[in-house]
Amino acid sequence: MSEDVVDLIMHDHRELERLFEELLSHPEQRAGLTPVMTTLLTAHSRAEESEVYPAAREAGAQDDVEHSQKEHLEADQLAKRVASTDPDDPAFAEVLRELVDAVKHHVEEEESTVLPGIRERMDAARRVELGAAFLTAREQHLGAQPADITKAELEQQAANAGVSGASSMSKDQLADTLEEQAES
Repeated sequence: MSEDVVDLIMHDHRELERLFEELLSHPEQRAGLTPVMTTLLTAHSRAEESEVYPAAREAGAQDDVEHSQKEHLEADQLAKRVASTDPDDPAFAEVLRELVDAVKHHVEEEESTVLPGIRERMDAARRVELGAAFLTAREQHLGAQPADITKAELEQQAANAGVSGASSMSKDQLADTLEEQAES
């Protein structure tokens, strides 16, 4: 498998799409697959936020990073709802569909703007270096759920989204501010 960060991100996207399809088409597997999906989504998002988005911002993609981060914030909110909804509840399918639609939209935009921009703005060696950092951060977050977020991670999300004054806010204030920033 390629060590290029763009290829690694796209590989995760395909795996999330596969999990979404399983969750949508096999309701009997939802109890077991939901935590698998939410942990992969969370680990992937936190790794992008901590490693990829700051590097993309430095490479001149500030607007794309801010937009992508806001989409991550929306996905986090929806993933929390999915994780807290009983898979046997009739409302589960609706909440899952909202998450799937939001993530699919984000993936399409990221793969058409942010990732091609990374390929254009960063040489192959930098993308491999970033790939290693992405994998390390992703591994550190495997097992985490959407609600498992530190103040430092919230501050990184705020920086990516262009929110100022994050360091002077409490964790709860920062979470509330970021919730307001989510793309809807």
